[in-house]
Amino acid sequence: MTEQAIRILIAKPGLDGHDRGAKVIARALRDAGFEVIYTGLRQTPDMIAEAALQEDVDVVGLSILSGAHQTLVPVIRQAMDAHELGDVPIILGGIIPEQDAASMEAAGVRAIFGPGSSTEDIVRRIRQIVAERGEATT
Repeated sequence: MTEQAIRILIAKPGLDGHDRGAKVIARALRDAGFEVIYTGLRQTPDMIAEAALQEDVDVVGLSILSGAHQTLVPVIRQAMDAHELGDVPIILGGIIPEQDAASMEAAGVRAIFGPGSSTEDIVRRIRQIVAERGEATT
């Protein structure tokens, strides 16, 4: 019996047009055996929530380099909750000041990865989050 691949949606919300990091992470996650759905640039919160619902993902990964995380993440969480995806964890990558970590956690972010984060650490943490989610639902 084989283990089912973790399905992760990688999204670039808002007007941020810098997607190199998101593409690098998407490739690393694919190489690690994840099933990756990349939405592309300039996604609205509703587009992200709808894609997460349609793709039946285990995790939503957001890449935000614009500094708009304080505005975007809570709205994305609300959109996901409205689509009955309240149990789907969010991870966040990008330029996130350390002093914003607590507010991001309060908005439902389970992990934050900044510049220089190793792909091995990201893969390991996502697997841990998915395992914890599975334990919580059984």
